[in-house]
Amino acid sequence: MSDPVNVLLVDDLPANLLALEALLAGEGVAVLKAHSGEEALELLLSHDVALALLDVQMPDMDGFELAEIMRGSERTRHVPIIFVTAGGADSRRRFRGYEAGAVDFIHKPIEPDILRSKAEVFFDLHRQRRQIAAQRDELAAAAEALRLADAHKDRFLAVLAHELRNPVAALMSGLDLLGRPRAAGQAEEIRERMGRTLFHLSRMVEDLLDVSRVSEGKVSLRIERIELDAILSSALEGSRHNIEGAGHRLTIDVPPEPVVLDGDYTRLAQVVANLLNNAAKYTPEGGEIGLSAIVFGRMVEIRVSDNGVGIPAEMQPHIFGMFTQVDDHRGYAKGGLGIGLALVRQLVELHRGSIRVESAGAGQGSTFIVSLPLGGQ
Repeated sequence: MSDPVNVLLVDDLPANLLALEALLAGEGVAVLKAHSGEEALELLLSHDVALALLDVQMPDMDGFELAEIMRGSERTRHVPIIFVTAGGADSRRRFRGYEAGAVDFIHKPIEPDILRSKAEVFFDLHRQRRQIAAQRDELAAAAEALRLADAHKDRFLAVLAHELRNPVAALMSGLDLLGRPRAAGQAEEIRERMGRTLFHLSRMVEDLLDVSRVSEGKVSLRIERIELDAILSSALEGSRHNIEGAGHRLTIDVPPEPVVLDGDYTRLAQVVANLLNNAAKYTPEGGEIGLSAIVFGRMVEIRVSDNGVGIPAEMQPHIFGMFTQVDDHRGYAKGGLGIGLALVRQLVELHRGSIRVESAGAGQGSTFIVSLPLGGQ
């Protein structure tokens, strides 16, 4: 809204253009000068004009002809036009001018105060139109954001209802079986299944709470000097059962020398463990999973790679969004809500880092790269 408004001055005499410029130029007003109708049309193609002052008597294309062309164009038909003339104010001339689209006539010699007052009216109107257009765009953007939020909410509720149905039904079935006399010999197995189901439910609830805490700024990191090796070891401990349970082969390649970070040990281990668990989940049995780290300058890159289902190119820009899941991957999700990667991104950004994904496409595996600043920065 701080951009100046443009006024177009058209006169074949340079002295007249300089005089008009001296009267109208000022803070918040940019003067565009044209010595002919053709030159004026070129300026109108590339500038948004608040007011045009046209000399009536010009060679080749006079002011009336220029005004008629302006009124015939969608881009310029609403530009206010004031004719500047040295001729008499006869009714015939006035009629032609208003018919061509003029809002007013000013006669030479020009009275400066009158010209400035009239021009300022149109400058103010132009500024107001700009402001209304900006507010309209802001309202449209806000409406679109609300629409997307509402769509996210509906999708989340649908996914949540679907994912809760199965574990709740399993718990109810387990309770029913435990109540039957014939189930006495299977009680321990039933309890184990129910325990795994409850663990799954608690993880979903904890993820939801974590996302909510981070989004509302209620997560306070416990920053301390920690070694990367300790973070990776904790993450491996938390994900090894998923990797080994699916028969995956894990390769690890980390720097032999200590790599020190300033961060929250628990949260950073959670980030890497989440990526490793995702790799195990979305890689068919017997796959390859890699965990590596390399130092670049004052940053360290942690890479979690797999040769699993991959990510289609069109989904990669959205994979870190809330409740985002690839439709073809739902069979691998095993009850996921599509919030894990969104949480990972939020936690990484809280550590002044970044995360990105690389994948050649469906069936080509994927690599998630976490970049974090080294300690002492």
